Amino acid sequence: MADKLHFNLVSPEKELMSADVDQVDIPGTEGWIGVLPNHAPLMTALAAGMVRIRTGNDQSRIFVRGGFAEISPAGLTVLAEQAMPETELDAAKIAKAIRDAEEDVADADTDEKKLAAQQSLDSLKELQAAL
Repeated sequence: MADKLHFNLVSPEKELMSADVDQVDIPGTEGWIGVLPNHAPLMTALAAGMVRIRTGNDQSRIFVRGGFAEISPAGLTVLAEQAMPETELDAAKIAKAIRDAEEDVADADTDEKKLAAQQSLDSLKELQAAL
């Protein structure tokens, strides 16, 4: 198991993944972060987008809407506000997530919260357009 990254992805509903992988790409609020084994420690907020998990020639994707990621010597842990494997995505679920994000933009009481909510909304609209 040399040079593998231990990866956990958890949502409020369940643990979606716990595995040793080669690489994980996460949508940070400041941009994309590619996480490989032995990555420097880091904690970041997540934007809405696809988490891409690579092991050998296999790749899987899980959509997340917000949350946090922690990179430590133990590996990468993603605590997602909402998460859905790519195979479970459908237009109705994405439309609901867009409505929720629009409410978040309207309810934001600071410029920082409004910007984060708008970035999430923009990512969801990009995902909807890609379906």
